[in-house]
Amino acid sequence: MACAALAGLLGACGGDAGASCGPTSARVVEVLDGDTVILEGGERVRYLLADTPERTGAGGDCFGPEAYAFNRGLVEGRRVTLAYGEACEDRFGRLLAYVSVDGREVNTLLVERGHACVLHVPPAGRSRRAEFESLEARARLEGRGIWGACAPVPCQR
Repeated sequence: MACAALAGLLGACGGDAGASCGPTSARVVEVLDGDTVILEGGERVRYLLADTPERTGAGGDCFGPEAYAFNRGLVEGRRVTLAYGEACEDRFGRLLAYVSVDGREVNTLLVERGHACVLHVPPAGRSRRAEFESLEARARLEGRGIWGACAPVPCQR
């Protein structure tokens, strides 16, 4: 009983959000772009710590279509697992999650292969920020994806 009360308190006080944020497993019914998907329950999910170039607009951003295609190839129509960080949602009401398929985390794949820049909006992703920044630095050094194809890099702020 005390453990259940403590777990409830941690969730209410901003502890590990865990499953209280949303589903931990679901099928992706639509890929909106390189870093956002819609789940079978209608939830929109924004990948934590990964910011891909836009694929829409006036011609889209450099490497936007490639990031979208990469993400789509990994997750569309597939069952994914979701893990949540320090915040459940962004200011647009999208769930914030680390998304995995077949044991591979899509967020890290996007950054390490140069399809995304790191985007940290505190507090979401605080615990893994350094890990993602290291992946981005390596992709940048090796000229992967956006780091070799785009000047300027569209997702850099």
